[in-house]
Amino acid sequence: MPVFQFHTLLLQTMERDFLLNPIFSRVFTSFLHLVLLLIIFISWVCKKIRSNDDESLKQSVRHNRLLHYKPTLISCLVFSLFNLVLCLLNHFYWYRSGSSDEKILTSLDLGTKTLAWLALYAYLQSQFKKSGEPKYPLSLRLWWVLFFPVSCYCLVIDLIYYQKHQTLSTLFWVSDITSIVMGLFLCYVGFWGQKEDRDSLLQETLLNGSATNGRESNKAIKGDETVTPYANASIFSIITFSWVGPLVSLGFKKTLDLEDVPQLAIFDSVKGAFPILNNILESDSGGSNGVTTLMLAKGLIFTTWREISLSAVYVLVYTLASYVGPYLIDDFVQYLNGQQDFENEGYVLVSVFIIAKMFECLSMRHWFFKVQQAGFRARAALVAKIYNKGLTLSCQSKQGHTSGEIINFMSVDAERIGEFGWYMHDPWMVIIQVGLALAILYRNLGLASLATLVATILVMLANVPLGNLQKKFQDKLMKSKDKRMKSTSEVLRNMRILKLQAWEMKFLSKILELRNAEAGWLKKYVYTRALTSFLFWVAPTFVSVVTFGACMIMGIPLESGKILSALATFRILQEPIYSLPETISMIVQTKVSLDRIASFLSLEELQTDVIERLPMGSSDIAVEIVDGNFSWDLSSPCPTLKDINLRVSHGMKIAICGTVGSGKSSLLSCILGEVPKISGTIRLSGRKSYVAQSPWIQSGKIEDNILFGKDMNRQHYERVLESCSLKKDLDILSFGDQTIIGERGINLSGGQKQRVQIARALYQDADIYLFDDPFSAVDAHTGTHLFNECILGLLNSKTVIYVTHQVEFLPVADLILVMKDGRITQAGKYNDILKSGRDFMELVGAHKEALSALNSIEVGEDSRTRNGKNSLQKNESLNDQNDKTDAAKGTNRQLIQEEEREKGQVGLSVYWKYITTAYGGLLVPFILSAQILFQLLQIGSNYWMAWATPVSEDAVPPVGGPTLIIVYVALSIGSSFCIFARASLLVMAGYKTAKILFNKMHMCIFRAPMSFFDSTPSGRILNRASTDQIAVDLNLPPLVGGFASTLIQLLGIIVVMSQVAWQVFIVFIPVIAICVWLENYYIKSARELARLVGVCKAPVIQHFSETLSGSSTIRSFDQESRFRDTSMKLIDAYSRPKFHTAGAMEWLCIRLDMLSLVTFAFSLIFLILIPEGTIDPSAAGLAVTYGLNLNMLQAWVVWSLCRMENMIISVERILQYTSIPSEPPLVVESIRPESQWPSNGEISIQNLEVRYAPHMPLVLQGITCTFFGGKWTGIVGRTGSGKSTLIQTLFRIVEPADGQILIDTTNISSIGLHDLRSRLSIIPQDPTMFEGTVRSNLDPLEEYTDEQIWEALDKCQLGDEVRKKEGKLDSSVFENGENWSVGQRQLVCLGRVLLKKSKILVLDEATASVDTATDNLIQQTLKQHFYDSTVITIAHRITSVLDSDMILLLDHGLVKEFDSPKTLLEDKSSSFAKLVAEYSMRSSSGYENLAEIRIQDISNL
Repeated sequence: MPVFQFHTLLLQTMERDFLLNPIFSRVFTSFLHLVLLLIIFISWVCKKIRSNDDESLKQSVRHNRLLHYKPTLISCLVFSLFNLVLCLLNHFYWYRSGSSDEKILTSLDLGTKTLAWLALYAYLQSQFKKSGEPKYPLSLRLWWVLFFPVSCYCLVIDLIYYQKHQTLSTLFWVSDITSIVMGLFLCYVGFWGQKEDRDSLLQETLLNGSATNGRESNKAIKGDETVTPYANASIFSIITFSWVGPLVSLGFKKTLDLEDVPQLAIFDSVKGAFPILNNILESDSGGSNGVTTLMLAKGLIFTTWREISLSAVYVLVYTLASYVGPYLIDDFVQYLNGQQDFENEGYVLVSVFIIAKMFECLSMRHWFFKVQQAGFRARAALVAKIYNKGLTLSCQSKQGHTSGEIINFMSVDAERIGEFGWYMHDPWMVIIQVGLALAILYRNLGLASLATLVATILVMLANVPLGNLQKKFQDKLMKSKDKRMKSTSEVLRNMRILKLQAWEMKFLSKILELRNAEAGWLKKYVYTRALTSFLFWVAPTFVSVVTFGACMIMGIPLESGKILSALATFRILQEPIYSLPETISMIVQTKVSLDRIASFLSLEELQTDVIERLPMGSSDIAVEIVDGNFSWDLSSPCPTLKDINLRVSHGMKIAICGTVGSGKSSLLSCILGEVPKISGTIRLSGRKSYVAQSPWIQSGKIEDNILFGKDMNRQHYERVLESCSLKKDLDILSFGDQTIIGERGINLSGGQKQRVQIARALYQDADIYLFDDPFSAVDAHTGTHLFNECILGLLNSKTVIYVTHQVEFLPVADLILVMKDGRITQAGKYNDILKSGRDFMELVGAHKEALSALNSIEVGEDSRTRNGKNSLQKNESLNDQNDKTDAAKGTNRQLIQEEEREKGQVGLSVYWKYITTAYGGLLVPFILSAQILFQLLQIGSNYWMAWATPVSEDAVPPVGGPTLIIVYVALSIGSSFCIFARASLLVMAGYKTAKILFNKMHMCIFRAPMSFFDSTPSGRILNRASTDQIAVDLNLPPLVGGFASTLIQLLGIIVVMSQVAWQVFIVFIPVIAICVWLENYYIKSARELARLVGVCKAPVIQHFSETLSGSSTIRSFDQESRFRDTSMKLIDAYSRPKFHTAGAMEWLCIRLDMLSLVTFAFSLIFLILIPEGTIDPSAAGLAVTYGLNLNMLQAWVVWSLCRMENMIISVERILQYTSIPSEPPLVVESIRPESQWPSNGEISIQNLEVRYAPHMPLVLQGITCTFFGGKWTGIVGRTGSGKSTLIQTLFRIVEPADGQILIDTTNISSIGLHDLRSRLSIIPQDPTMFEGTVRSNLDPLEEYTDEQIWEALDKCQLGDEVRKKEGKLDSSVFENGENWSVGQRQLVCLGRVLLKKSKILVLDEATASVDTATDNLIQQTLKQHFYDSTVITIAHRITSVLDSDMILLLDHGLVKEFDSPKTLLEDKSSSFAKLVAEYSMRSSSGYENLAEIRIQDISNL
């Protein structure tokens, strides 16, 4: 505009009382905002200059945030955008009715405001976010004060002008009223809002994760010390999900850790949810164990009723609001066509559209959040209930369900029930949706709506058989997955024995076979789901073809408005048509899960009334059993224990002995209340502690394992460590008792695990101690020390009942019980029962026979005692020396590390690997092409219907009815073929990818070195094999495909809308930019929260798995409540990131919905403002029809992208395990040993140094020796001296750090692992049996005949036992061989080596768990069948190695002695001679006298 025209306008204004003219007020406010821009610029320059001077003080300034800083910031941005919208509307109004000077001035005013407030927002954001200033600049606050009266002045002028002229632009009214509100708020902020007080500051910092406290420096506030802001959020914060904003903000600034995620509110935590479920189940069951599916469902509903009720309201609002658009489209098209029913109809229609959309968006977001919240509560309560049940299961119930199956109840079934919330409201929502759709269609199309109903029913019926098939395939899939996970769990638990025996690839093939069976059902399931997906996309097309065809037949006139309304209705109908069969399927799946969990919760628990507890001090009886009959299997006609009568007074020492399988461990178990009682009475007085035969060690610190929930008493703790000979072992470890023990104590030796277990029992300071043969796992010297210091020392005044196979520990007992076939055949003192019965004489006779080799040693009792003590002192001093050396070599790093998780953005390489895994990504272009073509044909068919039908009844249709329908049907069929091709190709690619990733991951896991399994809890591996694999199998393919299709749909909508009104891009482009920024702002938090969910799930499963395996120990210590509390903490730790992930997702989606609503509203307003006849009403109606889905699709694109990134983390985690460093090759083709190798069996060890990891100290420190071929070599040494490590190095479980081992001159490091391990045999320290049959346990590779297997069983003394069983060789073996005693398991391991007949045999404490008589028989059997083999024996019983050709004595990884037994015994100063002398002294009948002396010594202290 020329300058002189502007001056003329001003002069005219001044002539007409210019102060009361709205034009002047616009000019004045424009000038005022230019002043604001100048103030901002000057203030910014001043702060820059000042900030350079004060840079050094920045760290010391306390960052107080100005009061209402965030609302001020947001208000400035919103006010700027508001003025921008007004400016654009003014522009469109100008475009419609021509320009004028007034409109130009208004546009300039609004444009200046937009720039000024945007500049103010940027200034506040950059300069005051972390400012220490108490107030805003004075100039800015004065301007705010001026702005308020000026805004009031403008509004008064508007009122006066309106009274005079009865007309005024709506823009002026809206602008002035908004400015007054803004000015009032800023006046309050400027002069009443200074800095935050202490409370508000604290609240803010708690939300944002950091705080400063007075003079202290900034200190992180951990999430586990705060409660989620949701608990105390305001209504506005809850509606907008602003309560999760601080966490999203924190995640944007830094990588989130679990400590950053706040605790759940009490009503969302397991402590709030579990009691409700538990109380309802207990009240409904009436105290019995029986839990029905109905009871469980009722309990879950009551647990989550508040969330269910609220979500139902949201669903109803959403359903009603979603049909407002289709209902009004016809009216909107008619309005655009010039048919106006009342004044301002267009504005009313637009307002109703926008308000309905807003309600639809808000209700949907809160519906989604509430059902997830209900799911989290239900899942947490269920998992806690399952955990509690697992803790109280009877042994018989546990045998019916493997730990893998029970864990699946928690990890799979409970998860599925938690996810049912998504489908909970679908059954009744479908009825309302279909009813509303039919009502709208009847309004527009009359009786043709009946055809719609029929078509809808047909499509739903077509989905029913598919739903049934899906349900069937899902059930089969889950059952096959259960089998695979059970097998995988067992394999991981026993990976060491598999590698020692070279069986790992055989067991891998078994798992792959199970996976192939699972993959068969997976393939059927996903292809059925693809067919269902095809029906989903085709359903609206089919229904619309039927409906429009019916209209043609019935002669119902088709108008574009009615057709567009019908198309919008069909698109909404698409959801219930598709979701109903899926809902039915989900209901069935959930019922299956509820059935499974209910049946598990109904299992028999331990009898609570087995033991009659007497108050401590009320009787001198500690344990009493009267006429006791007990059976592990109550259905068995033969009880496990028969006619048991036992009376134990306080302070007595009771020894239990007997042959393998005689019922010794069962007797201890019945005292613990573990064995079901048939008849009789058990009385117990006092607290009890229990040491199991197979050590149960928790993952965690050694200290925590010993304290076991009790407070630290340092003096008592140190005494316990000394008594259990643990001090030396702890000194070796870099972290001492703070060392983290691996799963099942994997980084401790067998003896160390047993001694930690004994220390745990001693530290409890109980009244009654039960020891199940704990001394068998330690060497002779340590065993003596433990017996003296523990049973005769610390426990001198306690009641002790101990099972032992070592006869030398029997004389000290006050009462010896001899067990045979489940009965106590003899009871009394040592000398009394020695003369009174044959059973005990056989045991003692076998022991004396074993000692006969010691008769030649002439050593007096005094000298033996003295030598033993000197030897002990000498060994201790040597230990101290070496321990210091080892500790110095160690570095400060734990063996068990926290689970690794990627941080930051998921790399594009992960996506690329995923989409190119199957067929090199060849199918991807075809899938995208099919989707694009489908979208084009869909738009084309809808455009055709809108264009080819008249706008009103009066207009002439462009084409005839038959042509209309034929073209529409042709386009619809084309689009159907495209979507079918897309669904099929997507499933094909997803299935192939899942298969390849599974095989790669499992191959890498099975080829991983043993160190990987030592440092990786199996829960982490199982999590990837189950949860992550399910995501890749089922969730990721439709998610990736859905993202691509939704993005293409969104682009299609934008293209359609832009064809009608290209101006929509003016708003759409900035809206999309803001959406992308929001997505980037959110995704950092969402990504890390999703990773935390993955990391936090494994501890829940691992803790449950440990609890199941150690439940008897936990119960014996009365520690159930502590373990329940730990489980609840872990469950909440898993729920925390899940809950905040859901909140963060809705936080994002509600903002995206509002932004898309801006785009939709803008396009609607534009359509009603443009001059009539500018665009075709049908095309405009089509744009609105598509625009109704804009907010949904825009949010869905971002939601899909975020969810895809969260889900792709499963691929990332699987890929982590496809790059595990591998063991050396199984076979080296260029160096294959001969078929008869090793022919001689000579083992030459040269300067061998071994450490378990680069950061750990040397365990073997330069060993050099030769084991001659065909000779027997015994290896002895105290626990932890390196005996088992030497054997592991021989099998290359651990690779040497230096030196080499030669077998028959072949360096074992040069040949393949399987070539080495398959030629060696071993009976390991921990006897292992697999679930299956006796045959499969003895011959996993299926290489031997039944005759050979029977022969091996007879040789290892198990033939008669197996013949008694009904299935003979096919009789079942439970998980871990639970239905076989530990001694019998060791004999099975012996049977394996007898079948294999290798030239080199290693016995790693192979007879530790059998009695002396059986040990003697085993030794004779081995001598008979391995007389020409090289046999290496590690034994704690000296008698087992006395007749060896050579003895190797190790001490802290060094060869201390290596010679023949005769030579070593002749040298009375040799450590071996002293060890034998000590053993001989301990084993002689004089031990009883020594024990009495020991007791007297203690009493004198």
